[in-house]
Amino acid sequence: MAGKAIAYWKKTAYYLKRNGVKKTWYAVRERLAARGTCPYQPPMLSADTWEKQREESASWDITFSVLVPAYRTGETYLREMIDSLIGQSFLHWELVLADATEDDSVKDIVATYEEPRIRYVKLEHNAGISENTNQGLQHVTGEYVGLLDHDDVLTPDALYEMAKAIGEERDRGVQLQMLYSDEDKCNADMSEFYEPNFKEDFNPDMLLSNNYICHFLVMKKELMQSLQFRAPYDGAQDFDLALRAMAELYDRQDRIYHISKVLYHWRCHQDSTAENPRSKLYAYEAGRRAIQDYADQRGWQAYVEETPHLGFYRLVYENGIFTNREQVGAVGGPVIVSGKIQGGRMDAEGNVYYRGTPKNYSGYLHRTILSQTAVAVDIRRMQVREECRQLFEQVVGVPYITLQGTEMFDSSTLAAGSDYVALSLAFCQALSAEGYEIVYMP
Repeated sequence: MAGKAIAYWKKTAYYLKRNGVKKTWYAVRERLAARGTCPYQPPMLSADTWEKQREESASWDITFSVLVPAYRTGETYLREMIDSLIGQSFLHWELVLADATEDDSVKDIVATYEEPRIRYVKLEHNAGISENTNQGLQHVTGEYVGLLDHDDVLTPDALYEMAKAIGEERDRGVQLQMLYSDEDKCNADMSEFYEPNFKEDFNPDMLLSNNYICHFLVMKKELMQSLQFRAPYDGAQDFDLALRAMAELYDRQDRIYHISKVLYHWRCHQDSTAENPRSKLYAYEAGRRAIQDYADQRGWQAYVEETPHLGFYRLVYENGIFTNREQVGAVGGPVIVSGKIQGGRMDAEGNVYYRGTPKNYSGYLHRTILSQTAVAVDIRRMQVREECRQLFEQVVGVPYITLQGTEMFDSSTLAAGSDYVALSLAFCQALSAEGYEIVYMP
């Protein structure tokens, strides 16, 4: 606990240096307020469930290669990583360990395992994380490839849950290309688990704001081998891979699948990005460049800004988002009432995301400040593409009149007592039916 507290104050001091007193004050207040929530309990798999999963999946024909680039890995971490694979309830896997360590320390540890599913690959030299991973990628034989860091661990049901999702979607006629799960963090000796990342289903604009996909990422072998990892993005090579996979699959988003269950424990120690963000500032810069490359490849006139939070970004579109993204029909922002969010991004039932969050807080995993693809946004803070304004009038019943000095709809033109939620949902549903996207841009 002492180590975690020290790390927290180091992060706070660095945040203060980057963002100033006011933003730090709100960030600390928000962090302290979050301490009142129930403590996180990591997922536990009973022995009976593990046995049932093994029996159920023994005949499945899905296979995985778990690819791990290793470099000077400590024995304890290496063994815990390997043991987390041997302990999987799903049988049909191989571990491809691409080792760039100069000596035989990793090789000697691996040799103590009488496990035929471990494939040790000795690399001639350390060429960096991307090139090392690419070399390992040449040796995978599984239908799907999962990425695992050499000091992290999988939950015992990680591969079972992946295989189950692949099989169920295959039965529906969908060949999944990319899957990801929720994750959490643990301390160095795995005695404490915290900061679970409960993720959204695939959300393109959120991925352009932060690598929320992160761990555990599994991809069809052919897709990963065709994309490869790119050395200029070392430190954010997985983020860059996910962005380029999104570009490949943008019109086939049903091929991207989120498993809403923690399947990955991200170990935090002094040298890890999770515990000490300053240890790998280059990784955050690489993440920014990966998003910029995505925007450039799409032909967008846009640039990437850092937010106050490391690893979280904002795309700024020159001449506006509508000029750059023809498929976007409407954008919206938060509706603030009495200093708190009361409207903004909505789900299909009209429930407001982040309702009640103070306007100066960034929310769970900073999501209140991130751009996101949305089902609907609030008509009271909505801007509509010019070509869609006739549709707006047809659905909403009033002309699209802009608020003075802006391009935003002037909601005061609506009749008194109008149902903002119903109108917002109706128009956004009509937009979606016409093939347009909706973006929440706080």
